[in-house]
Amino acid sequence: MKRSQINAVLREAQAFVRSFGFALPPFADWEPARFAAERERIAGILEAGLGWDVTDYGQGRFDAVGLVLFTLRNGTAADLARGRGMLYAEKLMIVGRDRLGPMHRHVVKAEDIIVRGARDGARLALRLHAPTPDGGIDRSSPVRVPCDGIVREVEAGGVVHLDVGESITLMPGIWHAFWGEGGDVLVGEVSTVNDDETDNVFEEPLPRFPTIDEDEAPFRLIVGDYARLRRRG
Repeated sequence: MKRSQINAVLREAQAFVRSFGFALPPFADWEPARFAAERERIAGILEAGLGWDVTDYGQGRFDAVGLVLFTLRNGTAADLARGRGMLYAEKLMIVGRDRLGPMHRHVVKAEDIIVRGARDGARLALRLHAPTPDGGIDRSSPVRVPCDGIVREVEAGGVVHLDVGESITLMPGIWHAFWGEGGDVLVGEVSTVNDDETDNVFEEPLPRFPTIDEDEAPFRLIVGDYARLRRRG
């Protein structure tokens, strides 16, 4: 993605989030120079990967395939391994109208996907598959998933629609793709510890983070920029 496109997406994202009265933490508004100046005391932000994230999954077609996220909190793999401590994560996501989050599953992470807001009666749509014993996509068996504590069953590849206030629980292994139907959707995610480096398995091999063409200076840093910031520190 071009940095100019990421900048434009983030400006729109900030306005979209605010339109629903959702307040992000103060560092969501920090300029890159503030991150550099504060890097000695923000190790918790950098190491946990908190903050803005924009991806086109390496496809170069963000309007069709992509996602905007803000990670609000995230525990550690070490805590998760010993079963105590900060075992959870929380994200806010903007799922665009007809913008696909590609089919994928998680190895470790269980997640609740919650529709926090939508425009013009939009809904979140999720296409689901159960896993095969070896972790592949089961294209024949039905899928059973809890939605606000009530189990729904859909056929293989069936679509679950969620309105504002509704949620779905996706356990590790459940294949899912999603998009906004009828408009843009503000989505919350509450999960076990999030590891976007290793815990996403895509149906087709895809990079989780974009390659950036630095055609202009960044408006806000995204989590993919943090490695460079840590190296400078």
